[in-house]
Amino acid sequence: MGSLALKKLCRTALVSAAILATTAFAPLQAYAAGCGGASWYALGSKTASGERMNPRMMTAAHRSLRFGTKLKVTNRNNGRSVVVRINDRGPFIRGRVLDLSKAAAQNIGMVSSGTAKVCYEVIG
Repeated sequence: MGSLALKKLCRTALVSAAILATTAFAPLQAYAAGCGGASWYALGSKTASGERMNPRMMTAAHRSLRFGTKLKVTNRNNGRSVVVRINDRGPFIRGRVLDLSKAAAQNIGMVSSGTAKVCYEVIG
């Protein structure tokens, strides 16, 4: 393959990668879902988003989803679900995917156990 053909191929690949990155990967968060452990917390401190943690609100912490993202969280043990809004970062314990507010944890029946296996999906 000649030098000019190789340059064209590289340029085409770069353009294709740029288009793919702006169209295919940008909305990936809209389709994010996962399963793992969840715990709950009820501190009165500030969250990573800057708002005060309110244990009576339907909120949660996730390591990477954007603040304001809404998730449907389902307790795998009993099938109960709740919709929460991401406003904090965490959990920082291996195997856990979410930290829920106390109110959200009560809604899906995991306050007494402290943790539960959950699945979540982004809904907004």
